[in-house]
Amino acid sequence: MFPAETTGRRSMLKLAQRMTDNFCAGVCASTVHKWNKLNAGNVDEDVRVMTRKSVDDPGEPPGIVLSAATSVWLPVSPQRLFDFLRDERLRSEWDILSNGGPMQEMAHIAKGQDHGNCVSLLRASAMNANQSSMLILQETCIDAAGSLVVYAPVDIPAMHVVMNGGDSAYVALLPSGFAIVPDGPGSLGAPAANGGPTANNNGNGGGPERVSGSLLTVAFQILVNSLPTAKLTVESVETVNNLISCTVQKIKAALQCES
Repeated sequence: MFPAETTGRRSMLKLAQRMTDNFCAGVCASTVHKWNKLNAGNVDEDVRVMTRKSVDDPGEPPGIVLSAATSVWLPVSPQRLFDFLRDERLRSEWDILSNGGPMQEMAHIAKGQDHGNCVSLLRASAMNANQSSMLILQETCIDAAGSLVVYAPVDIPAMHVVMNGGDSAYVALLPSGFAIVPDGPGSLGAPAANGGPTANNNGNGGGPERVSGSLLTVAFQILVNSLPTAKLTVESVETVNNLISCTVQKIKAALQCES
């Protein structure tokens, strides 16, 4: 299923760029979309939940879209966190869409010399003969300022069209993912317990230990009802809130971070 022709690769890269742009617009709650902030009592204090209506956009499924995002600090280096989240073999440790097993990379397009900058097409393993394998489009980007891991479930027939060079503008997707940034220039390496140095504010040994880490933003965009005129239910908000909280806990457990 690899896009052998240049037109197929170009179409797949164009779709991935739109996916990542939509993810960033959703996380930032920018003026790209009209958002209505939700102040629900059943939402964790550190989770922001917003809703919007998707109408007449061929690049998105129509209906009520719910976006949930939260940011947490983790005592893990940005590179280690990025490598963990983008590895399809480890995806089952945090992603409920993985069906509990590793994913297979069906296609890979490099976007530069750094192997962390790429677009991939992943397939989840079917648990039984009656369950169809799902495809996930993923784009990963990294530089000195931070990194992104963005993904979205995609329709199999639509991806066949894209990989044969077809128009990607009509592939409907709702991206979710992660943004990772270093916790600041004060990060002076791993804690001494992990074999790293200790340092004070002047960078000299003997002072208070400074643990390096990452600020991780986790964001989901989910279609909760296919009718734009439908009313948002409390159950939908609770489901998305639980999903984001569960994902954060799974990441912490996999990386052996304290809760």
